[in-house]
Amino acid sequence: MTARGVRTGEDAEDQDFDVEEALALVKAPGGAASGHGPAGTGHGPAGHAPATGPGAPRLREDARTPDSAQPHAAHSPDAPHQATPWPQARETAARAARAAARRDAVAVPLDAALGLVLAEPLAALTDLPSFDTSAMDGWAVAGPGPWDVRDEGVLAGHAQPEPLTDGEAVRIATGARIPQDTTAVLRSEHGRTDAKDRLHSTREVQHGQDIRPRGQECRSGDQLLPVGTLVTPAVLGLAAAAGYDTLTAVPRPRVDVFVLGDELLTEGLPHDGRIRDALGPMLPPWLRALGAEVATVRRIGDDAKALHKAVSRSEADLIVTTGGTAAGPVDHVHPTLRRIGAELLVDGVQVRPGHPMLLARTKERQHLVGLPGNPLAAVSGLLTLAEPLLRTLAARPAPEPYTLPLKDAVHGHPYDTRLVPVVLRGDHAAVLHYNGPAMLRGVAAADALAVVPPGGARQGQETELLDLPWAAAGIGVCFT
Repeated sequence: MTARGVRTGEDAEDQDFDVEEALALVKAPGGAASGHGPAGTGHGPAGHAPATGPGAPRLREDARTPDSAQPHAAHSPDAPHQATPWPQARETAARAARAAARRDAVAVPLDAALGLVLAEPLAALTDLPSFDTSAMDGWAVAGPGPWDVRDEGVLAGHAQPEPLTDGEAVRIATGARIPQDTTAVLRSEHGRTDAKDRLHSTREVQHGQDIRPRGQECRSGDQLLPVGTLVTPAVLGLAAAAGYDTLTAVPRPRVDVFVLGDELLTEGLPHDGRIRDALGPMLPPWLRALGAEVATVRRIGDDAKALHKAVSRSEADLIVTTGGTAAGPVDHVHPTLRRIGAELLVDGVQVRPGHPMLLARTKERQHLVGLPGNPLAAVSGLLTLAEPLLRTLAARPAPEPYTLPLKDAVHGHPYDTRLVPVVLRGDHAAVLHYNGPAMLRGVAAADALAVVPPGGARQGQETELLDLPWAAAGIGVCFT
């Protein structure tokens, strides 16, 4: 069994390389943008020319074929469609984001920085602590005891207290500034007063005990965290303690979601051949959990003109569409991409469910992920194409792959990868029922999706797992 969180050898080097490449796409404020290069190529099976990929010709608006003489496999009635293998589709999505023009780093208030990635090192703006402080409630004492106790006490947040003289003590609170010439802090539980109100120690007093000296944690200018650090609640606390009001970070990728289909209802029970829209409520929080800022959620229906207008006017980093990725009479995604001259990078993936998903570069700084309309198929497309692209744009590290043995055998597709909802039980993964393309019942109870290779997996076989963000309990769960 390979545990999650473990990465060695070449895998570890690949992860570091990915993060560094992603951070290289971000400009510091005031920096100059660099050009962009080609993304990774998506090839079909051996012996076939690639049907898609960054090197594929652009589709002309006035024709159903690319600018080259060879017809595009996805749209030619005579050529077989060459879908992209699942692992390659995920890598193509990640590389597509690396090939985009650089994005400006942004200054973000601390209360809005959770889940972002640092674009500049976090260096201390002050010594920590910035003055000698008490580590405990008790008395600040000077010299050997017993001690005469001053009437006033020393509280945190107050000005510099008066110096102590030998044989003198003063009440002090945790975090308060230590009076000058203090020998040690005597904890409340280690001191007692006699009938003359003189303080005695019940334990030997060591010089400097329970005093946090200035600069114990860091000195001003020390680097606390490097570029590429994910901002967690602890990072926010450290930044605040070190004097920061804002952090320079990689901005969240902006996403527009366009929900397609005349048959979709937004409320009430299904009726008259119409069904409830499950993806409109599901995708925005899921995208936020992947680190995105959802700018727009718009229901367009089966309207080619409206889809063209919406895609053309979008200024988001990523457009996500639902449904309409096949070749039926109301499937308008491919014609829209041809009309705007988009470059298809992935046109179909060898995965079930979700085979007819796609990825296109619509502008220099913009991509479109077309998800199938069936709910679980859409989840498959989200994790296959949107997750790697958004992760790279946000400069987040790739999730560390891990495997668990399957509790039972799982049937596979003869040629395609299967993504199957599972729950994690101890040292194995148990497959859930209700895992058809149109079903959400299985994934709603799941901890992860098992990556079942072509041909299936036997009982006890170690199988790669894709954690769901809320089940992983990671920083990715940013639903607000």
